[in-house]
Amino acid sequence: MSGGSILIFILKIFAAVTIAILGIMAGLIYKGIDRKLAARLQSRVGPPVRQPFLDFFKLMIKENIVPENAIPWIFNGAPVLALVSTITILFYIPYGSIPALFENSGDLILIAYLLTIPAVALVTGGFSSGSTYASIGAQREMVLMISYELPLVTTIIVLGWRLNLAFPGLKVFSLAALSANPIWGIVGPLGFLGALLLLLTLAIVTPAELSIVPFDLPEAETELAGGILVEYSGRNLALFELSNAVKMIVMGSLTIILFFPYNLAPLLHLTGFLAYIVDILFFFFKLFIVIFFEATLIRVALARLKIDQASIAYLIILSTVGLSGLLLIAIDYII
Repeated sequence: MSGGSILIFILKIFAAVTIAILGIMAGLIYKGIDRKLAARLQSRVGPPVRQPFLDFFKLMIKENIVPENAIPWIFNGAPVLALVSTITILFYIPYGSIPALFENSGDLILIAYLLTIPAVALVTGGFSSGSTYASIGAQREMVLMISYELPLVTTIIVLGWRLNLAFPGLKVFSLAALSANPIWGIVGPLGFLGALLLLLTLAIVTPAELSIVPFDLPEAETELAGGILVEYSGRNLALFELSNAVKMIVMGSLTIILFFPYNLAPLLHLTGFLAYIVDILFFFFKLFIVIFFEATLIRVALARLKIDQASIAYLIILSTVGLSGLLLIAIDYII
């Protein structure tokens, strides 16, 4: 390798570490804000915003217990796999006008695959723990994952398909291409309604991806005593919590990139370093709004569903909503 290649490699490693650390910190901050806002909406005081940080550090110093009937290497490896796969997604996401670290190395299809890995890690860890409660939680996680994948993939495919019709030859699943060509600018009135249905589909998939009410069935403390995570403690539980916090950033960022990729700097005629700062601050403001509506408001407004209700909600109702969005966008293109 030449000196220039080595320098670029070192810079990319540094950038990856920086993104991972900032992603974890942002995830914990937004998780704290989410808990605080949810408490306020329920007329409670709630924990301080820093509480997720305190919980993490407390778990890290606690004993890491592996059940006697567990398969140790799977039980301990599952939380590491969940966190690593979630952090990896951060490297493919553009933030405001700042391009993704691996902009030319992955696309939305890859991210869809990476999003399934934390859920698979949870299922594997639950089954490997040897606990009946965790096994039931793992079964619920599998059913839920299978149920919400269809509407999620429908949203991704429709956006890529419509972008391909508008710009043949473009890498339509590239996040850079999707953020540079918002769906709202390439559709008519019917297509606009279809895009709204796709936005609704993604918004309702998010709570299941984050395992929060009304789709927190795999954990369900009041039914399964913690369910899929019942046997986890110490460092392993801390890693699963970190994975969930980072996934909150990931899901909110995907909504922004697919549906609200607009930047503030061009409107203010800003350039240079100041434009980057303004755009990234605006990105995190949009992220706050998206998380509030896709996570906080939903879990405050609704009670936990049964597993059959959740499965029907995704496989039948939400899939129908997504396919209706596809139909409206297709009719809009034809006419």
